[in-house]
Amino acid sequence: MLLQARPALALAVVLDIALHAGRGTVSAADIAERLGLARRGLEPILQPLSRQGVLSSTRGPTGGYKLARPRRGITLGEIIRAVSQEASVPAEGESNPLFTLVVQPFWMDINEMTLKHLDTISLDMLARRAAGAGLASAPSDVISFVI
Repeated sequence: MLLQARPALALAVVLDIALHAGRGTVSAADIAERLGLARRGLEPILQPLSRQGVLSSTRGPTGGYKLARPRRGITLGEIIRAVSQEASVPAEGESNPLFTLVVQPFWMDINEMTLKHLDTISLDMLARRAAGAGLASAPSDVISFVI
């Protein structure tokens, strides 16, 4: 994992939605424009985020995406897990014993430690960081009275 393109893009997409959705939705076209990406490249990111309950989507002319839960209830680890896929075909050299018995288990341990740390960081913390960098107004969560 360690800062691969897909998880990093997922963090940027969800953060963009957190900063721009307010009480409505954000269209994939608007997200793509703000992030400088092709809209069709966002669908493989948005779909698993919706399936895993990070985002909720609405169809139709006024449709788009919004956070499925308040920012403080979504962790960066959850976002990354939603879009990460296991490699199904080993790359060259990944079948030798040094790799399979030492490097791969070590790399899996590092990934797990990284994800555990990312589970302690909420999307709200990242949104506040964006506000501190002058990239958004101070984030405000909709008050949730869920018990």
